[in-house]
Amino acid sequence: MRASLFACVLGLMLWPVLALAQTVQDTPATLIADRVAIEGNGRLVAQGNVEVLYQGSKLKADTIIYDQDQNRLTIAGPITLTDGPDTLILADSADLDPELTDGILRSARLVLRQQLQLAAAALHRVDGRYSVLENTVASSCQVCADRPVPLWQIRARRIIHDEEEQQLYFDHARFEVMGVPVMYLPRLRLPDPTLKRATGFLVPELKFSDGLGTGLKVPYFITLGDHADLTLTPYLSTDRTRTLEYRYRQAFRHGEITFDGAFSSDDLVEGELRRYLFAQGTFDLPRDFTLSFQIETVSDDAYLSDYNYSGKDRLTSSLGVERTRRDEYIAADLYGIHSLRDSEDNETIPSTIGDATYQRRFEPGLLGGIASYQLDFQAHNRRSDTNVIGRDMSQLSLRTDWRRDWVGRSGLLFAVQGALALDHYVIGDDDTFDSPRTRVTPFAATELRWPLLRAGRGGAVHVLEPVVQLVWSPDSDEDVPNDDSLSQEFDEGNLFSLSRFPGQDVYERGLRANVGLGWTRHDPAGWTLGVTGGRILRQENLNQFQSGDGLEGINSDWLAAVHWQTANNLTLTNRAVFDDGFNFTSNELRMDWQTGKLDLTSSYVWREANPQENRPNDASEWVFNGGYQLRANWRTSANWRYDFARDRTARAGFGVEYQNECVAVNLSLSRRFTSSTNVRPTTDIGLSVALAGFGANPDQQIQRRRCIR
Repeated sequence: MRASLFACVLGLMLWPVLALAQTVQDTPATLIADRVAIEGNGRLVAQGNVEVLYQGSKLKADTIIYDQDQNRLTIAGPITLTDGPDTLILADSADLDPELTDGILRSARLVLRQQLQLAAAALHRVDGRYSVLENTVASSCQVCADRPVPLWQIRARRIIHDEEEQQLYFDHARFEVMGVPVMYLPRLRLPDPTLKRATGFLVPELKFSDGLGTGLKVPYFITLGDHADLTLTPYLSTDRTRTLEYRYRQAFRHGEITFDGAFSSDDLVEGELRRYLFAQGTFDLPRDFTLSFQIETVSDDAYLSDYNYSGKDRLTSSLGVERTRRDEYIAADLYGIHSLRDSEDNETIPSTIGDATYQRRFEPGLLGGIASYQLDFQAHNRRSDTNVIGRDMSQLSLRTDWRRDWVGRSGLLFAVQGALALDHYVIGDDDTFDSPRTRVTPFAATELRWPLLRAGRGGAVHVLEPVVQLVWSPDSDEDVPNDDSLSQEFDEGNLFSLSRFPGQDVYERGLRANVGLGWTRHDPAGWTLGVTGGRILRQENLNQFQSGDGLEGINSDWLAAVHWQTANNLTLTNRAVFDDGFNFTSNELRMDWQTGKLDLTSSYVWREANPQENRPNDASEWVFNGGYQLRANWRTSANWRYDFARDRTARAGFGVEYQNECVAVNLSLSRRFTSSTNVRPTTDIGLSVALAGFGANPDQQIQRRRCIR
C-alpha cells in the first residue's frame, strides 16, 4: 500500500515520530514502507521496502523498529545508507539514532565517491562526522569471483573517516599487493576521494638515467590557505645528485603567480650549487590593462638539459603591460635575453630589449575603407662596447595604413592600399653608420581577386580564386643596421604582403607583382582539398634577399601549398618553395590524425643552407609523435626525431600507461643522442605508480575492469 491514501494514514500514525526527528534544524523526516504498525510498548515497526529521508540522508532497509523510550532505530537489512552525493554505506543490520548520525552498523561497507571501498565487521557513526571501522580492508579495486583477491588493498586494525576534514586515518596499516604484504605502517593518513587539496605526499617517481644514475622523486604538497600552495620534491640518486625541486603557486583576486625551480649538488659540476628558476604571473590592472612578468634564469648552460627540465636554448625574462580593445592595442615590454647556445656570445647579442606599441584602427569618413596608424618604440643594448659587434640602437617609428575594397557585379574584388612608414634611429658603438638617421618609406598597392564558384556532380563545390597584387615602394632606401629581419619566410601568409621582411629595419623595395591562384574543393563526403600557388615578379633585382629563402632574384621561387582534411580527422599539409627547374629551396610536410584511439602528429622539414640565418648546411629533419589506445586500460606513446642531414637520430622516446579503477602505472623511456659543449647524450627511464581512490582527480577517466560471468 504505497498510494496517496496510505500516505495520509501514515502521516496521522507517525506524527509523534516525525516531530521527534525535528531536533536539529526543524526539518521533518519522511518515512515510506509497505506495512507500518505501532505496538503497545511504544514501538513503531515499519516493514517492507522501507525508506527514510532526512536532511540529505537516505536510508533503505527491510525493517526499521523505532523505540520511543530508547530513542533508537533498530534496522534489519540489507541496508543502504546514502549520506550526500559522495558517501554510501551498505550493511546487514544497524542500531542508529533517529538523525542517522550516531550508532553502529554491522557487516558494513563504506563506499566513497564510487571509488574507494572500506569493508569492516562493524562501522560506528559518531556525531554525524566520523565513521569508525574496525578490522577493516580498504581498496578501490574491483573484486570478482574469478579474482577474489584485489590488485592492492590496505588492511588496518581501525580506520577513521573524518567527513569534515575529508581525511582517512589508518591504525596499524598493512599494504598488500595481490595478497602479499609489502609494507607496514603504524599510522597512516590519506585524503579521501572528495578532497581536492591537502598537505601530504604526492605520487613518487622512480628514475633511471645514465647521466644522473638511479634516483627517486618524492613530491610533498603543502597547502598555504585556500589560494596558495607549495610543492617540494627531493630528488636523490645514486652517487650523482642531491636535488630539491620546488613549485609555488598563488592566486589573487586579480591575478596569479607561479614559481618553478630547483637546487642541485652533483658530480657533473663539482663544487658548485646548480640552480634554475622559471617564474611567471599575470595581473589585471584598471582600465582593462594586464600586467605580466616572466623570469628565466639558470646557473650554467647545461643544467636544464642535464635534468631534462626544459629544452630552451635561450632564456627570456620580461615585464609587460598591454590592453586589447576592438579598435585599439597598447603594449609596453622590457626583455632580458640570455643565450645557452654554443654559437652565440651573450656579450654581442642584444641582451636588453625595450618595446612599446600603440595601434589604432578607424574608418575615415571621406576615403572610406579601413585605416590604421601605429606608433612603435624599440631599443636594444649589447653588453659589449666593441665597435660594430657591440652596436646599440633605438628606433621610433610611425606607420599609417589604409585599404578600401570594391565588389563588382561579376564578383570581381578590387582593392586599393597605401602605407607610409617613418623611422628615426639613434645608433651607438658602430661608427660605420651615421647617427641619428631618419627614413621615410611609402607603399602603394592595388589588388584584384576574382573568386569563381562551381557546383559539380554529386554536390561537390569548387572555388577557384586568381589573385594579382601590384606593390610599389621606392627602390632607394636609407641604409640602417638590420637587427630584427635576419630571417625571412616565404609562405601563404605573406605572399600578398607589402613587405616580406618580418621587422622594421628593412623594407622590401621596388615595383613588384604578387600573383597567386587558389583552388578548393568541398566534397559532400566530408573531405576538403585546397591548393595554393604563386610567386613574386619584380621589375628589377635589388639584391635584398639572400640565397636560401626562395625570395632572391628578379623573380622569386614558386610557392605551392596543399591542404587536405578528411571527415575522420586526418589532415595533411604540404608547403614547398622551388625554382623553375624544380630545385627545392624548402619543403615542409605535416600530418595530423586524431581518432577515438589514435593521436598522431608527424612532420618533415627540408631547408636549403642559408649563411645569413647561421645555417651553413642543409637542414633535413623528421619528427614523429603519437599515442594509441591498445585496449580500454592500455595506452602507448612514442616520439622520434631524426636528422637526415647528419644521418642520425636526435631524440627518441617510448611510453606505456596502464590504468584501471584502482591503479595507474606510467613507464617512459627516452634517449637524447645529440651532443655539444653544453648537451650530453643521455638515456632516461621513468616509472610512477598511483593508487586511485585517494584525493579527488576530476580529470581522471576511470576504466573499470569487467567480471567474467
